Amino acid sequence: MPTITTSDGVDIFFKDWGTGQPIVFSHGWPLSADDWDTQMLFFLQHGYRVVAHDRRGHGRSAQVADGHDMDHYADDLAAVVEHLDLHDAVHIGHSTGGGEVARYLARHGEGRAAKAVLISAVPPLMVKTEANPGGLPKEVFDDLQAQLAASRSEFYRALPSGPFYGFNRPGVESSEAIIENWWRQGMMGGAKAHYDGIVAFSQTDFTEDLKKITVPVLVMHGDDDQIVPYADSGPLSAKLLPNGTLKTYSGYPHGAFTTHADVINPDLLEFIRS
Repeated sequence: MPTITTSDGVDIFFKDWGTGQPIVFSHGWPLSADDWDTQMLFFLQHGYRVVAHDRRGHGRSAQVADGHDMDHYADDLAAVVEHLDLHDAVHIGHSTGGGEVARYLARHGEGRAAKAVLISAVPPLMVKTEANPGGLPKEVFDDLQAQLAASRSEFYRALPSGPFYGFNRPGVESSEAIIENWWRQGMMGGAKAHYDGIVAFSQTDFTEDLKKITVPVLVMHGDDDQIVPYADSGPLSAKLLPNGTLKTYSGYPHGAFTTHADVINPDLLEFIRS
């Protein structure tokens, strides 16, 4: 398996297919690079080089005990980009991966980047604070950790079966294959990484990161996202970004790039080509 070893000794798995302008994908919690397979094949067929890695503690990367925070996530992404010597890259991040992309661009600079896309992403800040009154109460995320600790397998079955893909909405047809693939990816990773990752994606404030990003950024978000609520994420991120554009999808769920790839993929291609 292709891997790199970070400066703190963590083996990170990555996929690197094709040639041309690179598109780098950062996956959501608690999944893996496999979550982007549909997008990677789509862009490969359109002449792009596609790269995706498994975050530390996720997928096929090392299940280390520490470093499950946004700074390490960003540094690991930087290590992949530098190892592959990528330039003029388009960074696409979903959910937690959107936070990873924002922190990477703010922390490591935009010298190797051309554009970015944040899909159903966690910035600016998920948890409710005095400065972020529209956020979710900390108890919501404490409960996620409790469910993970009690029975990760059951928890990872319930989440994609319901709110992640909107399969709990009236009239929405569920997909057993999508649910099982989510469960498979989740169970490949490490429980400690996923437990700590809940704190990372919910309590990290990306406000200052977003303000620093000057490359064009497309913010894509469904207004029926039950995981990262729309009103306190997508519109706020687009306003903070100096060169941000918001694209809102009526009725789309958190995992819309899977359930509605036929719409999302062409929209991504249009933005990248523009």
